[in-house]
Amino acid sequence: MFNPFSFILKILLLVILPFIGLIRLSVYFHIQHNLLPWVCIALATLMTIVLLFIYLTFLHAWVTDYAGNTRYTVKRRFGISSFVVLLYVIHGIFYIGGTNIKSEDIRTEIREVHPILRLSVSTLIHLDKELLITDSARLPEDYQKMGLPSKNQSLHYIQSTGFAHAIDIRTKNRPEWKNQLVRAYFIAMGFKTLRHTGTADHLHISLMSHTYPSAR
Repeated sequence: MFNPFSFILKILLLVILPFIGLIRLSVYFHIQHNLLPWVCIALATLMTIVLLFIYLTFLHAWVTDYAGNTRYTVKRRFGISSFVVLLYVIHGIFYIGGTNIKSEDIRTEIREVHPILRLSVSTLIHLDKELLITDSARLPEDYQKMGLPSKNQSLHYIQSTGFAHAIDIRTKNRPEWKNQLVRAYFIAMGFKTLRHTGTADHLHISLMSHTYPSAR
């Protein structure tokens, strides 16, 4: 028997998977090959465009019973795939809504966070509108201002890539199942996660630094 709910769920998964794969591939290129940040994203973007092109080719064939392998239809599908993926990447890296950032200072600092990490967070915000970034790039003296001992190594510091490799996400006053789903998402994408509890309960998300592999 045809199940519309199951059909819609499968379609949604098929639509979402290429973009989730883009983030995972970017993280893979960073961790395994230590490529420049923009090179990691560019390679993953190109692969996602090809995957979306294949999607559109199968969809076109399914709807029309004809693959449409003329030069015009191929260019059109490739153009649509490129536009959609590039729009997603550019929007995800360079725009995070103000309601999802704790303060104006952090809004300025978020530009200093690794673009792969920014892309992963902005993607999650589409599903979790209440997600709040509470910290991003830091300087050693910032720990002293918070009444904490300074750290020699912290992924909140600017790394050799030219970006900070960590952000903090608020977990306080949020349902625990949401916190666990957020953590599972970042782990699945290849990031490291640490739960810091207390009055400033938050989830520390980080991308490995090749300069300081053990830093957090």
